[in-house]
Amino acid sequence: QVQLVESGGGSVQAGGSLRLSCVASTYTGCRSDMSWYRQAPGKERELVATFEDGGTTTYSDSVKGRFTISRDNTKTSLNLQMNSLKPEDTAMYYCQTDSSRYYRAAYEYCGRIYWGQGTQVTVSS
Repeated sequence: QVQLVESGGGSVQAGGSLRLSCVASTYTGCRSDMSWYRQAPGKERELVATFEDGGTTTYSDSVKGRFTISRDNTKTSLNLQMNSLKPEDTAMYYCQTDSSRYYRAAYEYCGRIYWGQGTQVTVSS
């Protein structure tokens, strides 16, 4: 089991910045994509940004140009720099690692999806 621990959430005024971090408990050596998701009260969890195994980064339209995702080479650390925050960015933010698309079957740590417990981000107007 890989544990993901997020940190860096908090309360900030609109226009401010926060930097989220996610640290994995174990180096797996698996090919994997690492992502940030968020879930606001009463809404479904949505994908915010992904750092693919090969280095490609993708963002949701709502955060493009404001958020930057980064990852270390060991794939044990994932960050999300959030600038120009808006009240609609308020949510619980979750870190995820997903290696399922790279393996036909799960073995040891590979081919699995892991989630963190989340860190709260609150943006006031």
